[in-house]
Amino acid sequence: MRLLFAAILATSLLPAQTAAGGDYAAAFETWLTRQAERHWDERERTIAALQSSADIQSRQQHVRKTIAELIGTLPAEKSPLNPRITGKFQRDGYTVENVIFESQPGFRVTANLYLPSSGARPFPAVLGVAGHSNNGKASATYQAAFIGLVKQGFAVLAFDPPGQGERSEYYDPETGKSRAGIGTGEHTMAGLQCLLTGHTMARYEIWDGIRAFDYLLTRPEIDPRRIAVAGNSGGGTQAAYLAAVEPRLAAIVSSCYMTRWRELWSGPGPQDAEQVFPSFVSKGLDFGDFALAWAPRPYLMTTAIQDFFPIAGARATYKQTERLFDLLKGGDRAGYFEYDDTHGWSKPRRQAAYRFLSKWLQNRDTGGTEPPVQPEEETLLYATETGQLATSGGSETVQSLNLRFARELARQRPALTVDRLRSALGFQAPNPPVIRKLGSAMQAGIEVEKLEMLVEGGVPIPVLFFRPGALSGKRAVLFVSTFGKGSDADLLALVNAGTPVLAVDPRGMGESYKPSGRSGYRQSYQTAARVILLGRNLVEMQAADLIAAAGYLQSRTESAGRKLTLYAKGAAGPAAIFAAALSESIAELAVERSIVSYMDVAKARIHEGLDQTVVPGILAHADLPDIIRLLRGRAVTLISPTQPNGHPLSKKAAEASLGTAPARIVLRGEGWSIARTMPEWETGVN
Repeated sequence: MRLLFAAILATSLLPAQTAAGGDYAAAFETWLTRQAERHWDERERTIAALQSSADIQSRQQHVRKTIAELIGTLPAEKSPLNPRITGKFQRDGYTVENVIFESQPGFRVTANLYLPSSGARPFPAVLGVAGHSNNGKASATYQAAFIGLVKQGFAVLAFDPPGQGERSEYYDPETGKSRAGIGTGEHTMAGLQCLLTGHTMARYEIWDGIRAFDYLLTRPEIDPRRIAVAGNSGGGTQAAYLAAVEPRLAAIVSSCYMTRWRELWSGPGPQDAEQVFPSFVSKGLDFGDFALAWAPRPYLMTTAIQDFFPIAGARATYKQTERLFDLLKGGDRAGYFEYDDTHGWSKPRRQAAYRFLSKWLQNRDTGGTEPPVQPEEETLLYATETGQLATSGGSETVQSLNLRFARELARQRPALTVDRLRSALGFQAPNPPVIRKLGSAMQAGIEVEKLEMLVEGGVPIPVLFFRPGALSGKRAVLFVSTFGKGSDADLLALVNAGTPVLAVDPRGMGESYKPSGRSGYRQSYQTAARVILLGRNLVEMQAADLIAAAGYLQSRTESAGRKLTLYAKGAAGPAAIFAAALSESIAELAVERSIVSYMDVAKARIHEGLDQTVVPGILAHADLPDIIRLLRGRAVTLISPTQPNGHPLSKKAAEASLGTAPARIVLRGEGWSIARTMPEWETGVN
């Protein structure tokens, strides 16, 4: 029978490539892009309408306020820095001090302070923010920039971002490597957890930058009125963000980051977690707003023509920025430099930074020539004894601080209602679906109908309806799985036992998902990120699709008098739980190999495969067990629930996560059939 099923799906019944349906993943992405284009067009009109200083100042206030909200409110108080100098060495023309300070209580930041050996004090200074190098501030490229700056007469405080250099937060001392992947891997790992609480990875990086500024204020060698920030790539990102939230800075240099979402959106697509703010696009913001928020103070964009941050977007953003600076009588402070090479803080861009900072912080015009520099062997720059905070006394991490906040939210949450759940999810109730029948086939007494269901915006999603030769039992099953509906043995067993089954791939899942990633990022992550930038989330969209599919299944004559059961597998689990809570037509819920709790995700040291399950800010309102409690009187079964890393969760641990939520836990042994796992489904016995 399994071979028959595969043969059916290998025929014209395959729903991905048909004249009527086409590429479902592309259709969904095209629809998302159209939503984004509406916001981009509206922003263009808004920016074009800015014609006076008053107009721009009003926009600046809006941008600063909105960005502060979207990243998750910054800490209300500044805790003691508790700085320590752990080492020092002298070089020709400068000294380097190895420093540790705390940006939040117990959250330790490793840094190097470069100080000129001569020149008039107090020195102008630069916050040197590292890009996504494995060794952070010790990268040879970044060292070249910092040494080049100190030889130009600037003090430089170079510090490691969380997840890089000496601040690996997922460090494995046995292998000496990060379990998540230094830089982008660690940022995305922690960043998805932050989204659950309404925070972002950017919030932690930005606060580190603010407190690094505070540390420089404690140093008598530094002129507090002449402190700039300069960085490349991820460092260019941080520099741009600080322009919107740190008014004490004197100048901004953002290298290999500034572009425009219109060009970045589809190729190469959303990047690191700290570069994805919920609702950033739907709130009418773009890269240019970081420079706008800073206008008319000195802001330099340095770019690479061959960068994966599209140069066309950078040029368009600069053109717009230059006009706004001109309106504020500060056109010469809007700097731009491009060079025909690839992504990175190459020498031409470093020298452009030297020229710009010399002009605006030292009041002198120079050629910005970088003298010969000799980067240090990185252990000389260690602020810790071992080269890692994790093995040198430890530190709080983004994950641990976010978990503490998640627990505070849990203590403050009001009782959950269906209305509050709709609001927390941002739920947009589906209209009755439009169904297209694309074909059918009959083999061995089973008819398989190939359907399309048109959901929000006319986006098609693929659906298969399986009609048994002889109906029996008491259920009609709506089936969804991230493991693939087309080859699921349990689906076939249910149909063979007489149960009608509607198998659906909601938006972003199954055939509506394109597996190939871009620029090294998972496509599942980039799809989820696009939706989040638009102020939505995939869980909400998928729940709506499941509710629409449930309504269609219920309308079929084969379902008359039957209990509608939603059976979800894998990462489809959370969407199924939301759908059941928001639709009383779903009489029974079974979720297999899925997480039990979002709090479990916040607690996890490592998680995997959860890109599409994230609902920004959900833990301020509810956790999955709270939602299950809304299903009073309806049967809920959790089959072999999993830990956030995908490994099996013990029954005892699952019960602890569920608390008082009324759900039955069934552990499914290896090779068990669905009949052995859920015998009542085969017999129709309740």
